[in-house]
Amino acid sequence: MTMNDEPLSHFRPAQGPGDWAEVPVHAYKQEAGVPFKDITRRVLFSSPELAGELRYFEMAPGGYSTLERHDHVHAVLILRGRGHCLVGSEVRAVAPNDLVYIPSMTWHQFRATEGEPLGFLCLVNAERDKPQLPTPEERAALERDPAIAKFLAE
Repeated sequence: MTMNDEPLSHFRPAQGPGDWAEVPVHAYKQEAGVPFKDITRRVLFSSPELAGELRYFEMAPGGYSTLERHDHVHAVLILRGRGHCLVGSEVRAVAPNDLVYIPSMTWHQFRATEGEPLGFLCLVNAERDKPQLPTPEERAALERDPAIAKFLAE
């Protein structure tokens, strides 16, 4: 079932990398003034029986997600492409089949490399809180670490 409880077939074949039959592409976020670049979202599974939601995000080369944190955790599996992620105070390179766990209330962001798209699965709670963006003071505190400052400036 989807978020709107519309019935889907039990099987949705892949139509290419990051593309599945009967799974529409959505805007990453609808809120105005939230900084991100060249990223889309697909909801692959969302059901009360699962109590979670499996989503696929894809960034165009050079794209990035929002720098944010939440009360809920994320479990991420990189499916395609290469990039970098910030989780808390660590910046790491990511590649296909890498797993990234994002604890509650931890600053995080993903960035695709310039040469290729970055696609990943993200498992979250079905019922979750809204993202929190850093205040100017919180961002300045993050940027005191040279590796994080470099990551955020890219």
